[in-house]
Amino acid sequence: MKSELMDTLSEHDRLGIAQQFDYSKFSLYLLITQSTAIEGSTVTEVENQLFFDEGILPKKRNLSEVLMNLDLHNAYQLSIRFAKQHRDYSLGLLREISAVVLKNTGSSYNTALGTFDSSKGDFRKVNVSAGSSGKSYINFSKVEDRLEKWCSEVNEKRNELLKSGDIYGKYLFTFESHLDLLTIHPWVDGNGRTARLVMNQLQFELGLVPAKILKEDKADYIDALIKAREHHDPSIFSSFMMASHIRNLQAEIREFKKSQEVTYDQMFFS
Repeated sequence: MKSELMDTLSEHDRLGIAQQFDYSKFSLYLLITQSTAIEGSTVTEVENQLFFDEGILPKKRNLSEVLMNLDLHNAYQLSIRFAKQHRDYSLGLLREISAVVLKNTGSSYNTALGTFDSSKGDFRKVNVSAGSSGKSYINFSKVEDRLEKWCSEVNEKRNELLKSGDIYGKYLFTFESHLDLLTIHPWVDGNGRTARLVMNQLQFELGLVPAKILKEDKADYIDALIKAREHHDPSIFSSFMMASHIRNLQAEIREFKKSQEVTYDQMFFS
């Protein structure tokens, strides 16, 4: 799979796809739209483009869906700034990101152990499970210790990879960081969006083309997460993510070539 990734990235780079006008912006809008779609949003990429660029609200969409997309857009702007600054990961940084992800859709919770507010990035003070019959995530009392360890490991590995040319290794690192953060499940809500954003933030910082998970791949994505946890084998998830990323890059290449053919025909045969 490594050679296929490198060949695909080489073709993507040779064609100059990432250098096309507004590629970064539209790529970001696609990341946001697909990430919220996995959580149930029906807002389309075109609707998000009009909303983010021109302030035109999507018609016939639930307000909570619109706010979910707005919050994630703002969170990505923050994460891109953090990536450029090479900010170290810490509990404070993760809270800051989560607070933006859930700014308008988070809630306050009252528990026997006190009140916490997901819209402020607070870590959960309750135990949670993966669905009604799924396995429980780690006890809430262990969340902060596990996050401290996650931050330390991510910072150390990221600093090492910033000096490396190992593109394949960089992707594996970002995929495994995504899996590990989701496995800790620090928040009562927004874990998926935040974990995907953090993965992309690491990819931005490491100079990689960001990976996205399409809504049509949601079932396979969740299945890979579950199997990786059950078998204590992160390679299950990383292999899924790598194959998905290669497939999405190849689709971009095909679409770009098709658009170039149309442009050529218009120039010489119209």
